[in-house]
Amino acid sequence: MEQEFKEYIDSYLKTFVDLNSDELSFINSSLSIRKYNKKEFLFESGMVQKEVGFVCKGFLRRYYINEKGNKITTGFINENNYATDYPSFIRQKPSKYFIECLEPSVIIKFPYNKIQEGYTKFKAIEMYGRLIAEWVLTVQTDRVESFLFENAEERYLKFIDQNKDIINRVSLSHLASYLGIERQSLSRIRSKIAKK
Repeated sequence: MEQEFKEYIDSYLKTFVDLNSDELSFINSSLSIRKYNKKEFLFESGMVQKEVGFVCKGFLRRYYINEKGNKITTGFINENNYATDYPSFIRQKPSKYFIECLEPSVIIKFPYNKIQEGYTKFKAIEMYGRLIAEWVLTVQTDRVESFLFENAEERYLKFIDQNKDIINRVSLSHLASYLGIERQSLSRIRSKIAKK
């Protein structure tokens, strides 16, 4: 298992393009790695996320619980993506979200204090952090705008188009929740599209 973890970390470090050996060494020395079981949580609502997670293997969903007690899915995270409530993470404030493993997962963790140290010591790591922040902002803005400017069928078609690699891993219930519709409505949309 030790060798498998090393391969995951080596693969992760390759995502940091154009870093020199000192920068890569700093990141490598700061990382930890952990296996999660299906239905286990990376973190839960009310917790302060001390480490940002990078998914090497597995599939997760982010959700919150609304005032009626319903679990509302706000995102899915698969391999080679960050599992985080980034705004809460960078402010080190309790999150309102749960991140749950939908499959057995292997996640690399990078501690908040080491990220901040890396920003101070290395310009390239600081730039990488900015790129991640920009990506998170873009994803969140796209999601908000999809509810403002698209109907349910358009949101579904867009999701299918942009997530071909994960569509077979998403349950209909979770997908309906993510799209902001009832499961029956999603079934109707799928039937309508199938007939076209």
